[in-house]
Amino acid sequence: LKTEPAVSGDGRKIGLLANVELPDDSKEAAEVGAEGIGLYRTEFLYMNREEMPGEEEQLAAYRRVLRAMEGPVTIRTLDLGADKTLGQGRGQATSSNPALGLRAIRLCLKETDLFRVQLRALLRASAEGDVRVMLPMISNIQELRQTRHLIDELMTELKAQGLPFNPNLPVGAMIEVPAAALAAPLLARYADFFSLGTNDLIQYTLAMDRVDDEINYLYDPLHPAVLRLIKLTIDAGAAAGIPVAMCGEMASDRRYTRLLLGLGLTEFSMHPANILEVKRLIMQSDVAALARRVDDILTSTDALEYRELLDLSLIHI
Repeated sequence: LKTEPAVSGDGRKIGLLANVELPDDSKEAAEVGAEGIGLYRTEFLYMNREEMPGEEEQLAAYRRVLRAMEGPVTIRTLDLGADKTLGQGRGQATSSNPALGLRAIRLCLKETDLFRVQLRALLRASAEGDVRVMLPMISNIQELRQTRHLIDELMTELKAQGLPFNPNLPVGAMIEVPAAALAAPLLARYADFFSLGTNDLIQYTLAMDRVDDEINYLYDPLHPAVLRLIKLTIDAGAAAGIPVAMCGEMASDRRYTRLLLGLGLTEFSMHPANILEVKRLIMQSDVAALARRVDDILTSTDALEYRELLDLSLIHI
């Protein structure tokens, strides 16, 4: 399976990429035939240290991933906040609800000195490979526009300094809050791609904390509202001509693979250990038939019928 393309039974090509935490994880991704990196987390560079990483340190880390992996490398900008913090003195006062507070892109646009260092390193890395920049927790168009304006400024700086970069660096948005999914047709005007972060999308949609043992039974990837938001995002990307991937845990769970194929997802990103299992299921699936079944699911208003249709889609086609 490692060398086989991920093509469905009815001839649909599906992209299978890897999520990685550390630069050396990309070797594992390459060993199982991942076509690229769909999510490279950069938080490890910032956590458990007194000083923030400089531009050269970050650039070295990004270069290591690019050299170890063929294909595109999608690097998520700093996603600190909630359960991951920068520490004292960096504008992160204690919040009564950290998951809804100053985190991810909100933190970066407030701490612009911090953000500029990372973006400069990413731009410089883009001269050496297929780098794509992904912005976490986007909730409105202004955040995308502000970031693009900042990137334009840094491109001007780098050009004046004679440092190479890709002037057409793709910049995409993670869709992980309901507002972003609902506004996806508008966000698509400013994003080069979307990536569905289902872990947060599900908990924000269902108003529950997935790590709270008292209510984690409510965490339901198959909730009708969740599936509709996923479908809305995929359709918005298709209408705008931009790719849509999924990098949340839902993409790596083979119980949902056929359902996601039926919803129109064409790019999955997951832990390398899950890639071959998901690939085999894709190769055994009829995407056109799944799409017809999913249309029935999304229009069902009867709870029992809805679950029966889901069971059929997940197992039999």
